Amino acid sequence: MLRRIWAVLQKELIQTLRDWRTLLIQLSIPMIQLFLFGYAISMNVEHIPTAVSDQSLDAASLAYVQALQASGYFDAVMYVPDQAGVVAAMDASEVQAGIFIPPDFAGKVARGEGQVLLLVDGSDIFTSQSAYNAATAVSQNHATDLLLQKVTRAGMVSDDQTLLPLTTSARILYNPNLDDLWFLIPGMLAMLLQMQTVTLTATAVVREREVGTIEQLLVTPIRPFELMIGKMIPNIIIAFVNLLTIVGLGVYWFGVPFQGDFGLFLWLSLLFVFSGLGLGLLISTISQTQKQTLQLISLITLVGTVLGGFIFPRYTMPRWIYYVGYIFPMTHFIPIARGVISKGVGIEYLWEQVTALAIYVVLILIVAARAFRERLD
Repeated sequence: MLRRIWAVLQKELIQTLRDWRTLLIQLSIPMIQLFLFGYAISMNVEHIPTAVSDQSLDAASLAYVQALQASGYFDAVMYVPDQAGVVAAMDASEVQAGIFIPPDFAGKVARGEGQVLLLVDGSDIFTSQSAYNAATAVSQNHATDLLLQKVTRAGMVSDDQTLLPLTTSARILYNPNLDDLWFLIPGMLAMLLQMQTVTLTATAVVREREVGTIEQLLVTPIRPFELMIGKMIPNIIIAFVNLLTIVGLGVYWFGVPFQGDFGLFLWLSLLFVFSGLGLGLLISTISQTQKQTLQLISLITLVGTVLGGFIFPRYTMPRWIYYVGYIFPMTHFIPIARGVISKGVGIEYLWEQVTALAIYVVLILIVAARAFRERLD
């Protein structure tokens, strides 16, 4: 049996190394995606270009605009005469937010009637949410400062007292600076490992069938199970090379800390790799051509990424969609990757996800092997 598996393995390795351009693409895609996430994608929107229409032009309005810019979220890139000018600048995509301050702003603030209109470009959801939340927080802090200055000048409290009955002290664990890459890299590992293992396995089997060489393999003493193992091993090697590449670049280039046990992470990653290989093998039994295979892989990768919790939290999803997400192995592996890499926890905190992933691997490999054998027969 080992000789037959070794023969298939040699054949797969020769084909893989002969097509060195495809191999180079397979090894470079994770690095390209990591650098895109690291340098081009930011979920924390800052320095939003803003148009200001200040019809008051007094000390109070200038202080408010300065407070917005000092927060780092807004940059006043232009001043316009009225609210229509703000909307026109937003329609022309020159700004993504606008501030309208009515006349006599200082007098209204002194009477407790000051109001400011914030206009946000809602076509960009990330910018609009960041702008709204930042403007609300800055306005509340600015209003509190004005109130404290007013009562202090009135002699109601001394400088070392405060009217605030409650203060909150927040401490963010595991990602104190809210760095995007610290959040994205564990999910990226899951996404790329699943995509590559599924793609490599499914296309390798379908390619044999499409070019007609699968019949040549069937007349040899090789058994379906041995053929399946021989085709899986090269894909496991490529997947682990990409895994080490992403982890190495993340830790040593982008400075993402690896808090947990690296050996434990490798073993759990191997378990996840087998789930992707089984899923790819199952897809290969359904597809007739490589085009169908790639379409199915794209669909599964997209749905698995969304429902697996890579970017969007799963607890906000409707209950039935939440349970559908368990069909995809990424749903079980992403908490494992984040737990080991970001939190540094051990198997005692991850046993539920590990057990679910192990059950998934056993089931998918049994179903895939049976379907693969029946298809070959």
